Amino acid sequence: VQLQASGGGLVQAGDSLRLSCAASGRTFSTYRMGWFRRAPGKEREAVAAISRSGGSTYLADSVKGRFTISRDNAKNAVYLQMNSLKPEDTAVYYCAAGWSGSNWYRLQAYDYWGQGTLVTVSS
Repeated sequence: VQLQASGGGLVQAGDSLRLSCAASGRTFSTYRMGWFRRAPGKEREAVAAISRSGGSTYLADSVKGRFTISRDNAKNAVYLQMNSLKPEDTAVYYCAAGWSGSNWYRLQAYDYWGQGTLVTVSS
């Protein structure tokens, strides 16, 4: 599967952004989908994930209450709604798809990665 993330940009603190990830192929609904980010000088970290059906979602503590993950299997797409953005949310955001049922926050649980989209939050 190929993944294409989009929707990043430059915003001010407190603003909102919606990231989208479009997937190719007919097996999208068989993958757990995740969003990760890598801030300047830091390791890639898990942000959110959503189960194959969309019935379960997972969020990092740092974004709970501000970010929401959703998916539309009919459109082969996953979204990350980001509200109340903070400067520390500045990062390149990556979407990922995985078969594994292991912990959602592990990079190793994902088999395919998009190219990333840059989100910059100014104070």
